Amino acid sequence: MSQPEILPESSTEKTSDAYIQIREVTKKFDAITAVDNVALNIEQGEIFALLGASGCGKSTLLRLLAGFERPTAGRIIIDGEDMQSVQPYNRPVNMMFQSYALFPHMNVTQNIAFGLKQDKISKAKIKKRVEELLELVHMETFANRFPHQLSGGQAQRVALARSLAKRPKLLLLDEPMAALDKKLREKMQLDVVNIIERVGVTCVMVTHDQEEAMTMATRIGVMHEGRILQTGTPHEVYEHPNCRRTAEFIGSVNMFSGTVMKNSTDQVVIESPELDEHICINHGISSSTGTPVWIAVRPEKIAISKNIPSDNKYNYARGKVEEIAYAGGLSVYLVKTPNNKVIRATLANVDRLVENRITWDDEVYLSWKAGAPEVLTW
Repeated sequence: MSQPEILPESSTEKTSDAYIQIREVTKKFDAITAVDNVALNIEQGEIFALLGASGCGKSTLLRLLAGFERPTAGRIIIDGEDMQSVQPYNRPVNMMFQSYALFPHMNVTQNIAFGLKQDKISKAKIKKRVEELLELVHMETFANRFPHQLSGGQAQRVALARSLAKRPKLLLLDEPMAALDKKLREKMQLDVVNIIERVGVTCVMVTHDQEEAMTMATRIGVMHEGRILQTGTPHEVYEHPNCRRTAEFIGSVNMFSGTVMKNSTDQVVIESPELDEHICINHGISSSTGTPVWIAVRPEKIAISKNIPSDNKYNYARGKVEEIAYAGGLSVYLVKTPNNKVIRATLANVDRLVENRITWDDEVYLSWKAGAPEVLTW
């Protein structure tokens, strides 16, 4: 595979800034902009998740970090060193691919040792390092097995150990759980996080799975059309999205359009044409009276009842149950209001037997607390 043209060499002077710096990076493929002026800092030891739909640019950004692609504009700095003129094989970076890419003719030990042998490290050091990694990923008893003799989870552990063998400064994970079934995926998410934290390596992972990102990452960057819309902890991004697209991509959400009617320090009142009653929020916002806004309310923050709420001046809607989805621990209700707005409410199934259970075609009331909605302006 031919290497792309190397851009002019730049300074490699050490800086005291973030461990990984992505400075106004753009990547274009002919007329298509895959990564659009991304600026991002990642601290040492972080597990940072790039989250977004297919085609949003997250995999291209990962390849730029690995050196498989060169930026059209901007700089990437790792531990103070500008990567502009550094070839992929000389970068302090390793990547674990979605397919794991284990060598079928090598056993587990040989796969893990491959990169170390390429660097002509002594046999004694290789043996010691491989033994440490086998213990780290709990694969000691599988050292002599070949890839076709491993389960999906075991193959993933081997691929992770191989990626860590050369002690990279930056570990890149490309859709690391995509090949696993749901139950194994949930287990491996926690296992991989524990291994990464024990090693202390900085990690950037790419995923389109929201639960995976929120389970594994210390911070998340939500991408759309080559740009990062928002960065923050899983809690920040989920509970306080900065725009409609982020709110709608992370989990499920009910979105209402409205206009600010009153805005004071401790209360905001919003009128929505989609609801019979106004929405009240128990804190002020930056938008002035008359501003059009969107109100996001998560389904799990909505209560559902056959009785009208006692505090029925604000924050409730009435409607008919159109659909119910039973998911074991949760039940999801889709309720259509007289204005034909479908509202989603999620109820935890904490009781095995419930008298007068809500069912299809029931007339119900949906309500939420004043602290539940998030007001979005774009």
